[in-house]
Amino acid sequence: MKAIIFGAPGAGKGTYSTRLKTKLGVEVIAMGDIFRTQVKENSELGKKVQSYVEKGALVPDEIVVEVLKQHLAKVPNGSGVILDGFPRTLEQAKTLETILQLDIIILLDVPDWIIIERLSSRRICKNCSAVYNTRFLKPKIENICDKCHGELYQRPDDNPDVIQNRLKIYQDQTSPLLIYYKEKNVPIITSKTTDIDTPPEPLVEQMFEELKKLKIVN
Repeated sequence: MKAIIFGAPGAGKGTYSTRLKTKLGVEVIAMGDIFRTQVKENSELGKKVQSYVEKGALVPDEIVVEVLKQHLAKVPNGSGVILDGFPRTLEQAKTLETILQLDIIILLDVPDWIIIERLSSRRICKNCSAVYNTRFLKPKIENICDKCHGELYQRPDDNPDVIQNRLKIYQDQTSPLLIYYKEKNVPIITSKTTDIDTPPEPLVEQMFEELKKLKIVN
């Protein structure tokens, strides 16, 4: 399976991608996580990315595409992949066509009010970037990652004013992409959330059933 997962900030892309990875045995390439790790490690790539972030500019396509190619090359033969955070623009979508043949788009449809509430309660591991939520995805030990025992933190951009701006940017960027893929006849499955306390597992099962109906997975 070659898939893109689309969803606004806080829609649960990391949460659902992780669970689909476990269930389907696919790889996940999350561009935001990759860049944040590189910035944290102060690598050459991290320095380049940070220089754009500090200006409030998007990382240039040539850098993003090169990083994507490097990580796709590491995906084992025969393994599926879910892309999270790429493409973000029509130009990136067109470039992706030359790299990867997509099977499916997974769209997370979540109301803004749920996203704002989720992001304000989101916590991320400083070490391995695992995602938790103080409402319904709590770690076993408060503020400690279950996987690597790293410290959990709240991202500084997880506040309502910044979130509203991020949601607008997402809508502006993603709507044209969805139209583009519909015109290309790439199948789209939509996972809709209406209750903030809905755990991810039932929705993952729904996604799995939809993928089976489309014969994308067995």
